[in-house]
Amino acid sequence: MKLYWHPLSGHAHRAQLFLSLIGARFDLVEVDLAKGAHKVPEFLKLNPFGQVPVLDDDGVVVSDSNAILIYVAKKLGKTDWLPEDAKGAAAVQRWLSVAAGQIAFGPAAARLITVFNAPLNADEVIRRAHAILALIEAELAGKSWIVGGAHPTIADVALYSYIARAPEGNVDLSQYPAVLGWLTRVESLPRFTPFKITPAGLQKVA
Repeated sequence: MKLYWHPLSGHAHRAQLFLSLIGARFDLVEVDLAKGAHKVPEFLKLNPFGQVPVLDDDGVVVSDSNAILIYVAKKLGKTDWLPEDAKGAAAVQRWLSVAAGQIAFGPAAARLITVFNAPLNADEVIRRAHAILALIEAELAGKSWIVGGAHPTIADVALYSYIARAPEGNVDLSQYPAVLGWLTRVESLPRFTPFKITPAGLQKVA
């Protein structure tokens, strides 16, 4: 497997993290976003949307980070990470939708402003970030993982990267103890791979 990736992309980290957690064998291929490598014809053949990540599994090309999570879990039979039963699969899908929706337009968007100088309204996206974080805080009350149970799922992986780096977008996580505990649990998983830290916003780099 080859994962076309960029170290500052939370979507790309999402895919990298899952592949690492399950011990999959894969090669990272960095795409230089600053030089527009994601917009050249060769890359657009892999993903016409011109976005990372893209997974190339011996000629089977999968773009979109959440689609990659599903593909890898199905391909490698990781039913602990993606349940086969209808109720369990639906519970995971609910949070994949949140990752693609409220997380993308909240904490991810806030980080786009400070890390990539995106022309977005900071107050608006930070407000969205806190709205979804409050819901996730309530969801995690009394639970180790976002859909419950004794084991994380790809839903936890999908949510992790942009929540972990929310302070880079000036989103303070200190009022969310359940979220902070969950982040620690994810980071304690065997073969965890961290998301590169930048000194943006509230983030402090040691």
